[in-house]
Amino acid sequence: MSSPGSSFVQIKHEDLLYYENCGGGSFGSVYRALWISQDKEVAVKKLLKIDKEAEILSVLSHKNIIQFYGAVLESPNYGIVTEYASGGSLYEYLSSEQSEEMDMEQIMTWAIQIAKGMHYLHAEAPVKVIHRDLKSRNVVMTADKVLKICDFGASKFLSHTTHMTVVGTFPWMAPEVIQSLPVSETCDTYSYGVVLWEMLTREVPFKGFEGLQVAWLVVEKQERLTIPTSCPASFAELMRKCWQADPKERPQFKQVLVTLETMANDSRLPDQCNSFLHHKDQWRREVQGGTEMYCVSVKSETPSETETSRIAGGNERAPAARGGREVGKGPGERRCKILCIFDMSAARQSILGEVLASGGKTWARKRGVAPSEGGEGAG
Repeated sequence: MSSPGSSFVQIKHEDLLYYENCGGGSFGSVYRALWISQDKEVAVKKLLKIDKEAEILSVLSHKNIIQFYGAVLESPNYGIVTEYASGGSLYEYLSSEQSEEMDMEQIMTWAIQIAKGMHYLHAEAPVKVIHRDLKSRNVVMTADKVLKICDFGASKFLSHTTHMTVVGTFPWMAPEVIQSLPVSETCDTYSYGVVLWEMLTREVPFKGFEGLQVAWLVVEKQERLTIPTSCPASFAELMRKCWQADPKERPQFKQVLVTLETMANDSRLPDQCNSFLHHKDQWRREVQGGTEMYCVSVKSETPSETETSRIAGGNERAPAARGGREVGKGPGERRCKILCIFDMSAARQSILGEVLASGGKTWARKRGVAPSEGGEGAG
């Protein structure tokens, strides 16, 4: 039944039978579970407290948005209960051998599904929502391969949006989100462009880089993911539009959907796209070369080979010091500060204040944590 003073269903902790951990969302772990009284398989995101995510999900209803069932409001067992997508995340699918069978029809179908879900959030939902953490891990797949956007732990109601705290995952984050500047819904458009790149290349964005290195490359150097030269022009153009530095220059999702519909009606595009997809061996080096270019960019801004190795994802670890240290300035090299942070989540904003307050010229690095997903360094 509906809980007093709440707009969503309250589910009792003892009414859930937990199975395996099936992933981590923003600020919580996700488990497959059985909602006993309803005899329904569900996903439960365990939380330290119930916050805006339940409120946001409770007002959403769209076939490409994860369906919300209710919340567990009993301390210390707080949780959000949603439909369970048995196909796993898009990220997992793109990392599997099964993804090698993808063709343009599949990519176009999924690109449209994600865009429709995002357009709903921005323009059709009862209260407009900015997701702020759109990425392939936060897009899940049903048994019949329908994509659904999930994990609204970083989301905000658009009407409440002024100045944003830093949330999300760096390789997917728009420059203004990285810098904690005021944002609009087109910060999600930027992230969408990265997801589209993932589907086309089946590669991990900014692989081998830690989150704050990506932040510096995107903001200070205005680097973007490498688009292979043989990528069909219409897809390449759409991604570049999504990645414009000026948020006002990026398309709204209504425009993205119009573009995708035009592309879907282009009789020449399927052959071009399928040829591109099935000849990855011919362009994979371009993507890897882009990563090498980023390494050169990183190296040109660091004071020594030792610091370059440390910043560019080498095996060396930053010294065990909190608060950072100055490193020497050699010929043609810039003095920079290496921050050594033990608790990334707790220190996230202060780190980025250091990194980006001077235009991104200050380096920061998590200590002793190897990223598992691209340059993921946040949430």
